[in-house]
Amino acid sequence: MKELARAYDPAGVEPAVLKKWLESDVFQPHPPAAEALAKNHPRYCIVIPPPNVTGTLHMGHAFTFTLQDILIRQKRMQGHSTLWQPGTDHAGIATQMIVERMLEKEGLSRRALGREKFLERVWQWKEQSGGAIVHQLKRMGASCDWSRLRFTLDEGLSRAVREVFVRLYEEGLIYRGKRLVNWDPVLETAISDLEVVHEEEEGRLWYIRYPLADDPSRHIIVATTRPETMLGDTAVAVHPEDERYRDVIGREVILPLVGRRIPVIADEAVDPEFGTGAVKITPAHDFNDYEIGKRHGLPMINIFTTRAHIVDADFIPPSYRGLDRYEARERIVADLDAEGLLEKEEPHLHKVGRGDRSHAVIEPFLTDQWFVRTKPLAEEAIRAVKEGRIRFVPAFWEKTYFQWMENIEDWCISRQLWWGHRIPAWFCADCGEVTVAREDPDVCAHCGSANIRQDEDVLDTWFSSALWPFSTLGWPEDTPEMRAFYPTDVLVTGFDIIFFWVARMIMMGLKFTGKEPFRTVYIHALIRDKFGQKMSKSKGNVIDPLEMIDKYGADALRFTLARMAAPGRDVKLDERRIEAARHFMNKIWNAARFAFMNLGDARPTPELEPEHDLNRWALAELAAAIREVEEALAEYRFHDAAAALQRYIWNSFCDWYLEAAKVALAEGGALAEETRTTLATVMDAWLRLLHPFCPFITEALFARLHGEEAMLAAASWPKAPQADEAAQARMQRIFAIVEAVRSVRGEMNIPPARKIAVKIAAGAEIAREVQAHAAFVKALARVEEITFVEEGAEVRGAAAAPLAHCTVFVPLAGVVDVAAELARVEKQLQKLAREAEKLEKKLKNENFLQRAPAEVVEKAREELKDVQKRMETLAQARKRLEEAA
Repeated sequence: MKELARAYDPAGVEPAVLKKWLESDVFQPHPPAAEALAKNHPRYCIVIPPPNVTGTLHMGHAFTFTLQDILIRQKRMQGHSTLWQPGTDHAGIATQMIVERMLEKEGLSRRALGREKFLERVWQWKEQSGGAIVHQLKRMGASCDWSRLRFTLDEGLSRAVREVFVRLYEEGLIYRGKRLVNWDPVLETAISDLEVVHEEEEGRLWYIRYPLADDPSRHIIVATTRPETMLGDTAVAVHPEDERYRDVIGREVILPLVGRRIPVIADEAVDPEFGTGAVKITPAHDFNDYEIGKRHGLPMINIFTTRAHIVDADFIPPSYRGLDRYEARERIVADLDAEGLLEKEEPHLHKVGRGDRSHAVIEPFLTDQWFVRTKPLAEEAIRAVKEGRIRFVPAFWEKTYFQWMENIEDWCISRQLWWGHRIPAWFCADCGEVTVAREDPDVCAHCGSANIRQDEDVLDTWFSSALWPFSTLGWPEDTPEMRAFYPTDVLVTGFDIIFFWVARMIMMGLKFTGKEPFRTVYIHALIRDKFGQKMSKSKGNVIDPLEMIDKYGADALRFTLARMAAPGRDVKLDERRIEAARHFMNKIWNAARFAFMNLGDARPTPELEPEHDLNRWALAELAAAIREVEEALAEYRFHDAAAALQRYIWNSFCDWYLEAAKVALAEGGALAEETRTTLATVMDAWLRLLHPFCPFITEALFARLHGEEAMLAAASWPKAPQADEAAQARMQRIFAIVEAVRSVRGEMNIPPARKIAVKIAAGAEIAREVQAHAAFVKALARVEEITFVEEGAEVRGAAAAPLAHCTVFVPLAGVVDVAAELARVEKQLQKLAREAEKLEKKLKNENFLQRAPAEVVEKAREELKDVQKRMETLAQARKRLEEAA
């Protein structure tokens, strides 16, 4: 058999492995849904959070898909019929925005193209982007059932969307009404509260005089951050207990620049401490004013177009008609000042809402929209979590879920877009009624007129996404997949879409299937850069998962992400971590290379019962690793599982077992044969154990071990062997002695090639134990002679390393010039002390901490830790040298 290459080359391995998977049916459920149901075979299902068809995968995608793949691969290997349902989301606003920008570059617009031609262009983009995303997921090793790929605008999913809309409408849970909504004037559509980002911005506060209608010599002064909206004012409001305005409540004022008479009203919602305590009320353009307007029966005057320009209407003074809202603001402020009605203006810090897609300032806008009554749906969704039918991991996210669900508002589901699920409602021009139907009607359901037109709007993207766990499985049809895999087992997602998606899936799943859509919601952290900052192209700190795969391989990226998946809000990702994982992959490759060169005819033997302590120790260490990984994954502690794997493979297997196996193999005979079999058995097991995390390298090595036809993705999960704890403890004591000698060698600056003598102070039982395994101590610690002294004895002129079961002495005479070595260590300690003092001083300097970039501060902290660690090592060396002097 041809030897493995000396270094692991992911670019040379991954494509062939991926091809092998994709040409098989290994990622499909085995047995299939119908057979699994008939046999009551254990089943496991995860639905992929569908990535938007808006470009390429980012690191957040890589993170969540890695964690899901780990769970799916493990369950598949454990014998479950597994379904990882893949798909993509049409992402209404985001996708339409991308295509419109592309058209702009061509000098076109969607309105110039018309709806049909525009949608053709979006579908072209979807095929390009959606195909790229699927390809990228495959490159990551995502073991989805690609034969079941779904898209939120697929025919089957569209049928599910219509069914849900019609049922909710028929039950009165969907209604159409004129309500104040968040309006994006760039995208010209309503958006939900969750799509509005509120941030503090520096603005102005203008104080405007409103003359009393019956006494123009008197004014009520109102303070506002938006003087342009005064064109739509329908009242001035004060607090009913505000003594300053008791005498004007019920009277009228003249609306400046417009001349309209509007009332002065009293309402407890007014804050007497804001501005002058009197506020202008514009019900059509402010959410608080809208509620006050409803309570007092005020007119609601819309002064803006969909692009946030002043409307061309008779109630608007001609000089303001058609102006952009900010142009209108400037002109209105100037005119108020010219007429002596501007009292003053001052800087004002206030929160401004912007659309999360367009970043435009959102305009509260009065318009006809479709809404879902969510409170009745939320009640059962709250109960499902409180009763434990759905659990959040970590559990503290339940509080966040409850806070939102218990204060939920009706959901505006209509969007003024062309890309998406068009609302299945038709308006009759003759009788004015609305027909909502599962199939496109030819005539009005109320009067029979053919003069009907479909609603131009589409549904909010999250409406179809809320059905994802069951619409992808064939609902509303009663499919075998729906019966076998619903409810799904676990949802893996980020905390930023608990409200957008998780809560809505729970509400819709319970409403339309009578069952919760998943049993567990695992909320993972968000990926940030190494300094905890959000990744963005403008900051130049984006780490592209595809670039990392090209550079280090998919397994290195996956293992890094799993290693960092600790509970919490942020994962600070540093490329150096991925590079370190790449070194780990190379370590694995070289360990396997050594094994293949020495296995001979040895084959993995699952029921192996070796006689020698070394091989019994190897099986015990393997058993401990399997248990640790299983327990961690059962509790979604991916970071602990990955850490246990790395610790076991790097330390137990590579650093100890392989090195000790070289000694055993050199001895020949029965020990060598047993070691070869143990080596094959243990490597086979940890390849299986590591596979969910690093599927490519493990698949390639498994085929090398078992033959090219072997498929690790379809192989069984490793079974923990019976552990001989006594043998394990004996070998641990031997390895502790080796480690102690190595530590002294390093601290004393003894050259690696120099063979040394050691003395061990131990009881008779430990002495016999060491003698029985002396070959390992001598080979692994470069020792030529081992002698024993009584337990508790001291050896002068030697560096001592006390252990729990014995004390190891390394005589230094003739090996180390103690005086010279002490001088060298002292000199290094002094140098490091100066470095530490300098760094500590810098890190105590408030000026440095506040002004220096975050990465510079973090680097200084890391440098200090490194210096302190080196000082500790040298201090220990000095102590041992002083003892030996």
